[in-house]
Amino acid sequence: MSYLIILLALIATVILLSQRSKFALHMVQLEEYKTDNFRKWVVDNKKRAYNLGKDTFPVKKALVFTDRAKRLYGMNLVVSGLIMVVSLLPYLLRKELPYILMPIIVGFLLYQRQMDTMALSNMIMIPIENHINMGFYTSAQEKIKSRENLMVVGITGSFGKTSTKFIVGTILEEKYNVLNTPESYNTPMGLSKVINNKLNEEDEVFIAELGARSKGEIKEVAELCQPSIGVITAIGPVHMETFKNIDTIMKTKYELIEELPTDGVAIFNYDNEHIKKLADKTFKEKLLYGLEDIENLDIYADDIQVSELGSTFTLRDKEGNSIECTTKLLGKHNIYNILAGVCVARTQGFTFEEISKGMGKIKPIPHRLNIVDSGTGVIVIDDAFNSNPAGTKAALDVLDQYKEGKKIIVTPGMIELGDMEEEANKEFGNDIGRVCDYAILIGENRTKPIYEGMMGVNFNSENIFVVNSLEEATEHIGRLAGPKDIVLFENDLPDHYSE
Repeated sequence: MSYLIILLALIATVILLSQRSKFALHMVQLEEYKTDNFRKWVVDNKKRAYNLGKDTFPVKKALVFTDRAKRLYGMNLVVSGLIMVVSLLPYLLRKELPYILMPIIVGFLLYQRQMDTMALSNMIMIPIENHINMGFYTSAQEKIKSRENLMVVGITGSFGKTSTKFIVGTILEEKYNVLNTPESYNTPMGLSKVINNKLNEEDEVFIAELGARSKGEIKEVAELCQPSIGVITAIGPVHMETFKNIDTIMKTKYELIEELPTDGVAIFNYDNEHIKKLADKTFKEKLLYGLEDIENLDIYADDIQVSELGSTFTLRDKEGNSIECTTKLLGKHNIYNILAGVCVARTQGFTFEEISKGMGKIKPIPHRLNIVDSGTGVIVIDDAFNSNPAGTKAALDVLDQYKEGKKIIVTPGMIELGDMEEEANKEFGNDIGRVCDYAILIGENRTKPIYEGMMGVNFNSENIFVVNSLEEATEHIGRLAGPKDIVLFENDLPDHYSE
């Protein structure tokens, strides 16, 4: 009878652990399987990590059971199972009833401490995963090397790289078969997957977005993709928790230029003060674009008219060529992204007429300042993908273009800015106070600097609503917004961020 009880208890424990471990696995996946980052998340979010029964909540980015996730999930169950077996040994050896309490206690602790067993399991799997990943990486690298006539464009930057990637692809499609990496596939494994599974003989251009959170990571993805054209879109204070300072970001982004072949072409946003320093020390062939220092630029725009419908401008080059252009992309910052695309196209001999034709086909990028039809007459601007100091200013500039209706912002503020995060969010609050009529702040503690910033410009506190979830924010929007009012969703915290 006792053995039957033990068996039933083990089955119940396995079922409970298999469910609880999915939550831990999800958090590891969101932290990109980096054990140190995951442990830091656990320390910063103890209440959420260890509160039993609190791991079921609405998620924006669901757990994806990739092959790696399946392997880690299985290893975690094996580790938990071995611990349970060890806890059973005293009872099995002595057959004394009090010892049955040990596996019950251990089972409860395992359920509560799945974050710890998941961290241990991830550490065990790292050498195995590194070996598997190197196989995929090498295969993708060899595939790129075998395509002698393939043009590879590498795009990096603190922000703007995803939008620029799609802009470049749209323009180049006027002449070439283009393979563009989807969404934010910018890691070695993400790019390896695209190359191995998607790149075929018909593709003439491969556009790779190169992302990084620490020094050396751009070099790794550049060695994989081997671009002959490299674009740096912008450099600013993003991922400061890992980069620590702007100098490290500059060195990391410049790894792309260092990896270009001797006959490669480097393309720089010359208006960015940090990129300008990098461009000035570059002796490879280069193209400079921007809006300000036009006497030193290869490609630039002037006569710019920005509205809530998009922008018009005159595209010019240093040879004196020009053409009138129109884009539906919102914000002056998107003109920079377009100019980067123009530079890439010019390296391939595109005329301004061909570029303008391609430019007319550019569509807004989801969650990056694109207008969403709410069906209610309320204008919704979705800029929820990510936020940084330059991006928030650009978004508020777009919001300021609207002359009718109430302006409402919904935001949890900016993250991953390290020591400057509080001050940056306070300045964000200043800017909100100058543009918006109402503000809905998500997260009481996290948005305190924004609130202080708004008070610093004498914003009406009765028009600020502090909520704890997007659902609560939506309720306030329902009461505040009517036809012709504008709602800006600025940033959307990842699932592993909380109060």
